[in-house]
Amino acid sequence: MTELVAIARPRLRVRTRWGPPAAAVLAAASSITVLAGSALAFYWVPSEADQGFSQRIFYLHVPIALTSYACFGAGAWKGFRLVQRGELRHDLESYTAVHIGVIFGVLTLVTGSIWARVSWGIWWSWGEDQLVLYLVVFLFYCTYFMLRFSIDAGVRRARVCAVYAMFGAVLVPVSFLAIRLAPRYIHPVVFTTHGAQMARSMLLVFGVMFAGLLGLGASLYRTELAGRRIDHALRTLRSEA
Repeated sequence: MTELVAIARPRLRVRTRWGPPAAAVLAAASSITVLAGSALAFYWVPSEADQGFSQRIFYLHVPIALTSYACFGAGAWKGFRLVQRGELRHDLESYTAVHIGVIFGVLTLVTGSIWARVSWGIWWSWGEDQLVLYLVVFLFYCTYFMLRFSIDAGVRRARVCAVYAMFGAVLVPVSFLAIRLAPRYIHPVVFTTHGAQMARSMLLVFGVMFAGLLGLGASLYRTELAGRRIDHALRTLRSEA
């Protein structure tokens, strides 16, 4: 038993660019940034002329949505790297990015529905292309997990999931552009070719919230990825024991 532990111990070393202190610093800094941005959004920036106080959820809803897009894009990029280079380590990275993206996708739908209910008196409108297209993107990536766990672990599953994640990336710009191309109803168009249609204080708070949530998403990704790598190493060790 002692010999087995001695042999197996090196295999449990998970190579990562970020050690626990760096990950903890990022998580703490991101959390503080989000809290500071939330305080500024509720107590500092002026209220929007048409929607009033309820518009302040914009500083949370939109950065969460953009962070989900970033995670889905990262999942597609890692999938492309797997197909390109054939390195299976990119499979866990793509899977983790998609998982974090789905979590932020749930938050996007929840905060968006709350905003719509408070401002326009409805929770959801199937006639709104923006809402429906984002829901399609969200459900597409939810189906990713059904596909993944219906195939036995191995090279085939990694390649199939990688290609699926890459196809999903096509839907992200479609969903993003729909807000600008569709008639304005639920989603006001804030960022146009003429710049941000908001006061400088509003833009500053939006940037703070986006940076904080993006950093929070990155810290969640790194933490979950480290756990999945350890779990994968343990499973490999047990199968070889």
